[in-house]
Amino acid sequence: MRIAYTVVVESTLEEAINEWHAGVNAGDLSRSATAVGDPVVVLGPKGAGPISPNQFADWVERSGIHLVPRSWHPISERLMVVEEDATWPDDQKPTRVATVFRVTGTKVTAALRVPDLKSALELAYICREMAATE
Repeated sequence: MRIAYTVVVESTLEEAINEWHAGVNAGDLSRSATAVGDPVVVLGPKGAGPISPNQFADWVERSGIHLVPRSWHPISERLMVVEEDATWPDDQKPTRVATVFRVTGTKVTAALRVPDLKSALELAYICREMAATE
């Protein structure tokens, strides 16, 4: 029974993250806004904090970012690290980054982008341990 539960949880987690990538990569503002919680916590080179779904959609439009998932690293039933190749309209040469995703229900409620997989895994483990001690 536990195996079936784990598969369902990972499937829901992956589906939410796939929907997030689909909205962002298509530049679909409505889809991007509905893929995230209210608020969604973000981290990137220009700052960190909670933003609304509309603010997230605005970021999708402004950044023009495209993120191609390369590897998936489950951390817990709600946390996943995804290593990605990022490109922007002004620079089509891929840059490898990694994002720590937190999912609640079917929505991404945190997307914490850092420069590399090692940093993302360290951050994800800290997030997992903090949540476990609440």
